[in-house]
Amino acid sequence: MTPARQKSSARALPVFLAFLAMGFADVVGPLVGLAKNQFALSNFAAQRIPFIGLIMFAVLSVPVGLLQDRKGKKVILMLGLATMLVGLLVQSVAAFTYSSLLLTVFLLGAGAATLQVAGNPLMRDVSPEGAYSRNLSMAQFVKAIGSLSGPVIPVIAARAFGVQWHVIFVVFSIAVAITLLAAAALHVGGGKPDREAATFGTCLRLLKSGFVAAMVLGIFLYVGAEVSISSNIPLYLNERFGIDVEKLGLLGTGLFFVALTVGRFSGGVLLRWMRPATFLRITAVVSLVGLGGLFVPSRIVSMVAFLLTGLGFANIFPLVFSITVDRMPEQSNALSGLLVMAICGGAILPPVMGLVSDATRSAEAGFLVPVAAIAYIAWVGFTI
Repeated sequence: MTPARQKSSARALPVFLAFLAMGFADVVGPLVGLAKNQFALSNFAAQRIPFIGLIMFAVLSVPVGLLQDRKGKKVILMLGLATMLVGLLVQSVAAFTYSSLLLTVFLLGAGAATLQVAGNPLMRDVSPEGAYSRNLSMAQFVKAIGSLSGPVIPVIAARAFGVQWHVIFVVFSIAVAITLLAAAALHVGGGKPDREAATFGTCLRLLKSGFVAAMVLGIFLYVGAEVSISSNIPLYLNERFGIDVEKLGLLGTGLFFVALTVGRFSGGVLLRWMRPATFLRITAVVSLVGLGGLFVPSRIVSMVAFLLTGLGFANIFPLVFSITVDRMPEQSNALSGLLVMAICGGAILPPVMGLVSDATRSAEAGFLVPVAAIAYIAWVGFTI
């Protein structure tokens, strides 16, 4: 490795650690089943957990993007990490109740939304020219490791150490504190832009561009599809093949996250030789093939389909994000706010999927919702 590349890698390390911390917020998925049992919650009360976290992306992203345009990405990155840390520490100073859990999830969602707004464009600042898409895919691989810890750490804690699942908050607190210290030492450009700072008006006017509107909708639909699939895998396996949700629910979700993790690492490698737009088309097609396998009445085919879908899904978010910012780098902060706001699709599409499943009395039919979402992204990929 050349000295220049070593310097670039060291500079990017705190940003990669921030992506790891972003992944911790995905614990809200596994928390639904765990908290439902712990607190004897109704289905409606349990579903407040992911909603209260994901809705923060809709509420905070654009305002944080505008604040970032004035204060700089490093300040906003540290603000997001500090918010997550406070949320995690709530479980250290308060009694572990459903209310305290909701407060933690609320702050985790707020912190993750802030980190997304700062981290995605900041990766461009610390990447060599032409390496943004590759590094962003690799950062999503690191984030997937954080996401995978959600279903894995509680199982290890219970089986290996005999402790309760909420020890996960202690582990996350330590990791976020280390990341906050690393971010404090990060050296990036000044916070003041060399143009007039963005406003809500200029930010929203970006949506008048058909390209920007299409990409923001793409993020909305992709995240909605990902959350829909990961949260409905246990229900699908139970209805279709009689697999026990209590025993294998987290395992099925973990399988999907493993595929996402492997796919994101592979994407970071493949993007050394492949154009981002070309790779987006390929990943969208692979995703549709995987989703199609879920309609085949075979347990083996379904398991392979979940793996293939995870591999296809793995790089859609970083590709859409990086292609958009690379097209209009001078608007990176405002674009980041809009694109991260679209992550609220994860709070909107799962209920739509549930309505379809209820109306048809079929968990399988509900998967037509993510199929339609990915079909749109494939269309966008072939038109940009």
